[in-house]
Amino acid sequence: MQGEVGEDLLSLRLSIGSACHFELTKKRKRIDEPNDNNLMVLLQARDRMMRLGCNRPGMADDKDLQLLRLLLLCATAVDRNDVSSATDLLRQLYRNASLCGSPIQRMTAYFTDGLLARFLTKNSSFYSSIMADPSPEEEFSAFTSLCKTSPYYQFAHFTANQAIFEAFEEDEHWNGGFLHVIDFDVSYGLQWPSLIQSLSDKATNQKPINLLITGFGGSIEELRDTEKRLSSFASGCRNISFEFEGRLRGEKRPEIQVKKNATVAVNLVFYLHTLKNYSNIYSTLMQINTLNPSVVTLVEKEGSKGNHSGFLSRFTESLHYFAAMFDSLDDCLPARNIERLRIEKNHLGREIKHSVVVKDEEEKGCRYERLETWKEVMERYRFEGVRMSSRSVSQAKLLLKIKSHCSAMDDHGTATGFRIFERDEGMAISLALKRMLSANRADKAVTNCG
Repeated sequence: MQGEVGEDLLSLRLSIGSACHFELTKKRKRIDEPNDNNLMVLLQARDRMMRLGCNRPGMADDKDLQLLRLLLLCATAVDRNDVSSATDLLRQLYRNASLCGSPIQRMTAYFTDGLLARFLTKNSSFYSSIMADPSPEEEFSAFTSLCKTSPYYQFAHFTANQAIFEAFEEDEHWNGGFLHVIDFDVSYGLQWPSLIQSLSDKATNQKPINLLITGFGGSIEELRDTEKRLSSFASGCRNISFEFEGRLRGEKRPEIQVKKNATVAVNLVFYLHTLKNYSNIYSTLMQINTLNPSVVTLVEKEGSKGNHSGFLSRFTESLHYFAAMFDSLDDCLPARNIERLRIEKNHLGREIKHSVVVKDEEEKGCRYERLETWKEVMERYRFEGVRMSSRSVSQAKLLLKIKSHCSAMDDHGTATGFRIFERDEGMAISLALKRMLSANRADKAVTNCG
């Protein structure tokens, strides 16, 4: 059984462009906490791992598969509420995880935190300590560093922006030089400077361009900072008029007003998979339909085939995704690099812990689905796929050349790292991570834009 699990985990897959399975609400299982003695032992083991930091070597790299098996066994024990087995496995995991070890060892530290926190009540001081979020400044810094360092987000942002830019060009004969972008997850606005620059390069004194971005965010502070940052950037660009309209996610406000004849572009970058249920996805896509957009850009992480309901299934998919993300950073930044440690702690680690602690009755949304599934969902709500332009593909490949330091060679001289390939008859483009974990087996992680 453990051998089968290990082989399954060698197929690490990600993607951008999938769809959703929805879970039925389950009766909440009672979760027992470890007793005080066992809890103190676990907390001491965790504290030792944290204190040693980069001075702790962890397991040998060839033992990474063993750590993955331990994580799966521990997740199974937690799901079964087997406190005794889970406690023993958590202790082993804390003893062998390392914040500066191999990518798997680094990732394991945060998954182990999440599994321990899942056992604790949310009003526990220990829970609060383990799940403490970074400050807004730390979170922004980590996300910015990840976007700057890894091709992952740049691929998503540049490819989506190219599609939006081309839609604007196609509508030039009637849009009056007005582009309205509606971003359902503005994420600090880091996607938009490159689009603003492209529009400015195209604009002239005789034909200026007006850009309005309606961006949804999680807090007033985030939206204010985003507006300030983008407005400052746009002020340095010629022949472009820029306006930002920030909206709090979930806030009840009047419908989005679209200027007559403007080119309307809707941006769904890593957004649809966060929605909680079928009703929310339905209402979102129907709302988008009423806006009559010229283009909708969909970017999502791709999962494996099979049943995606239940904690263990979601946990395994999370292992696939984050193993690839941590692995991709290994070629981009040195092991002890401060920027890398901050990315892992304040962004990826935070995402891992939150993905693990969420309970079944709270988690009804979709996670990592296949590209084909997302395509079915979009078509169900009257959206049609369009071919990606040759410029989009060329730009994506150029990005990987610029980021060539994020690729490497394995022991047999085979290139590993990020790759670009077209799918769905050219209507989607994928970013894949290829890694040789053993002499005869390759890993892939996929991200798709459509």
